[in-house]
Amino acid sequence: QVQLVESGGGLVQAGGSLRLSCAASGRTINLHVMGWFRQASGKEREFVAAISRFGTSTNYADSVKGRFTISRDNGKNTVYLQMKSLKPEDTALYYCAARGAILNSPSSSITDYGSWGQGTQVTVSS
Repeated sequence: QVQLVESGGGLVQAGGSLRLSCAASGRTINLHVMGWFRQASGKEREFVAAISRFGTSTNYADSVKGRFTISRDNGKNTVYLQMKSLKPEDTALYYCAARGAILNSPSSSITDYGSWGQGTQVTVSS
């Protein structure tokens, strides 16, 4: 099973940018579709973005399209989420997740992902 550790969260003003990283170990991530999800206080966890095994296909939630970019560096076993034009409503705990090996669709369904990191907090002030 793959282990995931997120980093890069923090406090930023509205309109600012952050780049989240997700470092994987235990297994090469080119076996896995990778996704980012987030959970705001008092709300359910929701899909943010996903990327296919070799980065040829991506999928974004409507709320982040045009502002967030997911990418991956399989050589570094790392996935990234570049976030721009951040809004207060982007405030949440952001999780990295890995889908089951070999499957290649960048799914938005939480139940399709079996390995999760501990999360990194992103706080956007107005």
